[in-house]
Amino acid sequence: MQPKKQLSLFDLSMIVVSLVIGMGIFRTPVNVAAKAQIPELFYLAWFIGGFVAFCGALTYAEIGSRYPVTGGYYKIFSAAYHPSIAFAINCIVIISSAASVAAISIIGAEYLGKIILPANMQTDVYRVAIAITTILVFYFINLLGLKASAKTQNVLTVVKIGLILLLISALFFGSQTQTIVPVFKTATGTLPNWTDYGKALGLCLIAVSFSYAGYAQTINFGGEVKEAKKVIPRSIIIGLTIIVTLYLIINYVYVKVIGFEELKSAESIAAILASKIFGPAGFKMLSVIIFVSVMGYVNVNLLSNPRAMFAMGEEGALPKIFSKMNQKTEVITLSLTVFTLIAVVIIFYAKTFDKILNYTIFLESISMASSAATIFILRKRTAHLDKKSIYTVPLYPVLPIIFIAAYTFVAFSIYADDPGAALNGLYIFIGFMIIYFISRWIKK
Repeated sequence: MQPKKQLSLFDLSMIVVSLVIGMGIFRTPVNVAAKAQIPELFYLAWFIGGFVAFCGALTYAEIGSRYPVTGGYYKIFSAAYHPSIAFAINCIVIISSAASVAAISIIGAEYLGKIILPANMQTDVYRVAIAITTILVFYFINLLGLKASAKTQNVLTVVKIGLILLLISALFFGSQTQTIVPVFKTATGTLPNWTDYGKALGLCLIAVSFSYAGYAQTINFGGEVKEAKKVIPRSIIIGLTIIVTLYLIINYVYVKVIGFEELKSAESIAAILASKIFGPAGFKMLSVIIFVSVMGYVNVNLLSNPRAMFAMGEEGALPKIFSKMNQKTEVITLSLTVFTLIAVVIIFYAKTFDKILNYTIFLESISMASSAATIFILRKRTAHLDKKSIYTVPLYPVLPIIFIAAYTFVAFSIYADDPGAALNGLYIFIGFMIIYFISRWIKK
């Protein structure tokens, strides 16, 4: 049974926005400011990140237009390279996504608990209970069918965009006087050269790339989109336009309202903006923002990741039962349930999230570069398609090459900064490939 075409341009555009805007933009600007040391490099990193994201968006727009299938992020690796690579990368994506859902649910529960729970009940037990309840609520919403979960996602995303715009308005409530002039310092104390600036930029782009990541999974919905060859490209471009615009503006506001030197070590930067607008009540406003971000992030991951598992089931990388759909609701019930259970189990071990993330960011950079590179293979294999019916990347092959080169640069920057995390990521990848070949051998 194949899924019906249910998603509209607006639905998919909101999914793109929610796949990207989670917690990152409320936390990573501090890391970027600390690595940049000077505001010029800080702004440059976010601008480059936005430009690279657009290059990626246009590249994935063509990939999604040429290959509109459910679970597309698995199937492009399987078709262009080998099913073992597709299996390994998507297993890492699924587990890291489940870990992200678990950890971010706990963060949201911490903020919500401080509003709704008395002081004596603000313990780990109650936070875990709130986090699990949040995940289960959206699990049951997703069981109702794609249309119900997509409509829920639309509401959450619109509210999230509205709240970010509200935070941006903090600029009109007064900016911080810059008392200290930021200076770029080298490890040796000598004057910085272009190599020093390049290394700093590479470190900045690690956090920036993490903040922009996620939109590639939009192609997982290819088989469920109305007029997919037109709608997928448009939704990715519309979604990224919204994201890049919001990111550039809110980072400008962070610098102006908080002050660049203060931003390098600031805690809860969104709370500072909220307090500018609402005064002492700013923390409650921030808690709402964080929790809405959590709800949107949880729901969109429950939408996206089971579709990759569906594709793995279709091709036999996972048992066929993972590709079974409920005939009435058209929900991929087992894949959705298993992903939800993984997230719930990880909640009890969410303190290890940072370690999991360090290992997977390196591989995510590799997977983004290699998945974008499938455009060269897909162009040859689908050369027979009518160019009027599909989207093609402008300035091909320049924009895909820029995107691939940027993520390769990020991967090398991660390796240079933390070789242990990069190597552990590769060991995890090799481990999943071995699991794939063992399972195939057992089946034979």
